[in-house]
Amino acid sequence: MTRPRIVDAAVSVLDEGGVDGLTMRRLASRLAVTATALYWHVATRDDVLDLALDAVFGEVEVPRAGEWRADVLALTSRWRAVMLRHPWAPGLVGRPLLGPNVLARTEFLQSALVRGGFSGVRLAVVTRLLANFVIGAALTESTWQRSSDGSSSSRAAARDYVSSAPDLYPTLVASGHLDDAWSDDDLFARGVEAILEVSA
Repeated sequence: MTRPRIVDAAVSVLDEGGVDGLTMRRLASRLAVTATALYWHVATRDDVLDLALDAVFGEVEVPRAGEWRADVLALTSRWRAVMLRHPWAPGLVGRPLLGPNVLARTEFLQSALVRGGFSGVRLAVVTRLLANFVIGAALTESTWQRSSDGSSSSRAAARDYVSSAPDLYPTLVASGHLDDAWSDDDLFARGVEAILEVSA
């Protein structure tokens, strides 16, 4: 029994059943030990969640430093992709994040922004804007995929509902709201670019 084994098992349990599905008893069962044995390595369930979240952040590949805008886009895109692979993770990001993987990626993000000329309160604001954008995008996309099984028929039904009421939603109908003209990946990349452009 080691802490890395516990964390790996916790991530698997979380991927299968979400945060509510993670109990110390279920985790111990996955590891074929007693729940008491876990407490030799972790103090609480919250500790397990923190460790699992930091392990997931470790999956976000840090780019090689280059042009600062490209670095920001690469890191945030990879971060979103990892959050989508682990849909329980975005909901935990509001917790205090002091794990080494989280801090290393936050350091890279801010260092890229500093290279782009950001400092002081502007650096703090843009860091938060980007983080909230990643978390929000991953949360809404993963929630939509889970609630509708990602099916095109569900998207079509939602689109038809809006387009059937042009008197109520003229702007939404005109703009093609819920159309598939742009992929989620494209909209995300454009969103990051817009944040950087507006904040410059």
